[in-house]
Amino acid sequence: MASPSQGIQQLLQAEKQDAEKVSDACKRKKWRLMQAKEAAQAEIEQYHHLQREKELKAKEAAALGSMALAAPKWRRRPRRR
Repeated sequence: MASPSQGIQQLLQAEKQDAEKVSDACKRKKWRLMQAKEAAQAEIEQYHHLQREKELKAKEAAALGSMALAAPKWRRRPRRR
């Protein structure tokens, strides 16, 4: 039969191993959260970039359309010689 001190040592060893497992799990969780946060940030930046590009194209189209309407007739037609 195992002596009481050996039983205590086994319990302490098991407790230490469990604490290491919990610590490792926390580290993995923290790493996964960090990766998810970085991926979400990249997606947000891409969305904002596309939105700005879309707005710029809309403004360009509006500006070019208004310029075409405001252009004098002599600019719209080629010269006749």
